[in-house]
Amino acid sequence: LGWASRPGLPPSSAALLASGPDGEMLWLDVAHSPGQAPRARLMGRYLLPPCKQRWHTCAAFLPQGGLLVCGDRRGSLLLFPCSSSVEQAAESTSITRCGTNPVSEDSGSESEPSCLSHEGALPLQAPLSVLFGLHGKMGVTSVTCHGGYIYSTGRDGVYRQLHLQGQQLEVLWKHRPCKGLQWIEELRFTPDRDLLVLGFHADNFVVWSSRTSENLHCIPCGGGHRSWSYCSSPSAEAFAFIKCGDVMLYHHEAEPREQQVLLASLHGREITCVRRLGVLDVPGHAALNIFITGSEDTTACVLVLSEHSRAAVPLTRLSDHISSVRTLALDSPTGPGDKGLSALLFSAGGRAQIECYRLLCTKDPASESAVACQVTHVASHRLDEHWERKKNRHKLVKMDPETRYMSLSVVPQTSTGQLPMPWKFLAAACSDASVRLFGLLEAARKLVLVAESFHHQRCVLKVEAFLHTRAGGERRHLLCSAATDGSIAFWDITGPITDAVDTPQQVEGEMQPLDLGVPLLTVMAHSCGVNSLHICETPEGQYLVASGSDDGSIHVCLLDVALGGGEATMGTCLRVLEQVARPCAHAAHVTGIRVLRPDLLLSASVDQRLTLWRRSPGALDELSTTFFHVPDLAELDCWEVVEASGELWYYCVLCGQGLEML
Repeated sequence: LGWASRPGLPPSSAALLASGPDGEMLWLDVAHSPGQAPRARLMGRYLLPPCKQRWHTCAAFLPQGGLLVCGDRRGSLLLFPCSSSVEQAAESTSITRCGTNPVSEDSGSESEPSCLSHEGALPLQAPLSVLFGLHGKMGVTSVTCHGGYIYSTGRDGVYRQLHLQGQQLEVLWKHRPCKGLQWIEELRFTPDRDLLVLGFHADNFVVWSSRTSENLHCIPCGGGHRSWSYCSSPSAEAFAFIKCGDVMLYHHEAEPREQQVLLASLHGREITCVRRLGVLDVPGHAALNIFITGSEDTTACVLVLSEHSRAAVPLTRLSDHISSVRTLALDSPTGPGDKGLSALLFSAGGRAQIECYRLLCTKDPASESAVACQVTHVASHRLDEHWERKKNRHKLVKMDPETRYMSLSVVPQTSTGQLPMPWKFLAAACSDASVRLFGLLEAARKLVLVAESFHHQRCVLKVEAFLHTRAGGERRHLLCSAATDGSIAFWDITGPITDAVDTPQQVEGEMQPLDLGVPLLTVMAHSCGVNSLHICETPEGQYLVASGSDDGSIHVCLLDVALGGGEATMGTCLRVLEQVARPCAHAAHVTGIRVLRPDLLLSASVDQRLTLWRRSPGALDELSTTFFHVPDLAELDCWEVVEASGELWYYCVLCGQGLEML
């Protein structure tokens, strides 16, 4: 049995859902009037999908009407139609109301017709949409509708946000609130826009705040296998539960907090990467920059940074990673337009895991941040997914379990729009000495490994993809990779991309990865690892490749792409026109470098210096140095802004043990 509130019912009525034999679920509207017994009216009959434990655990009527979403003991989410049931129940005269007589001493002896005696008048309806086993085998614990979205919780330690695509349920994203909170029972949305997660951590009842990422209450009750109820108000909170047959009540009155948060943290550990999505102009606010950060705390955060208030406000957190988030990549952000800022986000890091999301940031003047962010999880990939499906894997030795993705780069302009399912391609630098190329089919929600090479024979630290367009309009997709020995290799990846698009089996992951071949050119730029890399095309059609190293040096080379005669390179030939090296440019690792213009470079180092360099033929001269406040610098990102006066300004954001914008 389970109660569900239905839009349009008076306060004295509610919907009751009852699961019975053979997976049949009944929907009854129950009304109660003073001095009368409750009245029940059968409104619909539904068929749950076959499984061992075939009953529902929670349900909710959608605000738009006509649809009912419920969760079952198998962990599935089901969508049923209910508008036709209402019409049929209203038209049918054979459905009888129960207990319409006033309550009296003799009422118990009267023979009253059952509200279920004519249930055959209503058809048995199958679900419109089924997400089988979405929350694992422990079951779905709650379904909630809020802000036009559907939220579901389960005993898998995860809550999910969904929406309706036509008459199909579609998962947008999932979130794991905190480590160890495996039994999530319910979500509560507060008036101050906080999301409270109610659940059981071991033998304690926990109220977790998503905004502050902390436990608001932790009540020892013995665990989740019990009846309980929680109620809160601004002045007090109460939690009632049954333990050993006794009804226990916990009551807590609100008290002023002794501690005040002066500056909320963005992450629990070091920020390892940062990317700028774009800027939104909201009436009444200064320019709002949208950033994405990744951290060692295994999460990525979408945040807004106001130049006026200088405050960073998190919009949403992405917690699909099981290890640290090492690198981020954005695929050609669009906007700002009428629909806001939109982009594909790739995140990768430890345990050879890549996640892909579609982000949409829109104006929301009513919220604290003035920006709303909608996240849709598109696809994910792990190199050891086949290992997770192996039986008796505890008896085997796992090869290289600690592979990490060190860097990502989206291959530009590879969207094959004329095909039924367009491709996008992503290059990855890996700690197991490989350079890998992945293909994304957004419509099919698949991310597949297309090609790889172990040419470097050591950890690959950076990759950067770029596009060369020949005079006749022919495009060549090129890739640059850098390793721990200081070498920088250049690849032509046009062939593997073409082969992947022409091979339909690759969509199902049935093919072995292709071979990237051999590099077109290798340059020994440094004496040790390359920690930063950037490529910029010059007006003459040549390419400036700037890199920074562990030894504090900076290297810049000028490349020309020409036609060659070798079949192995498919006619592509690279020539080094000029090389400039600046040893000891910094006193520590150079972890960020950007080519702002062909004659202007920016570098940042762990020595907390941001240095501007002027490039001239055969020379690299220091223009200015600025000290920044972020220790252990991990990465920087840059962009340019044209002011109203026509002046061109360059901005940069730095991350490490903190975040700073200059």
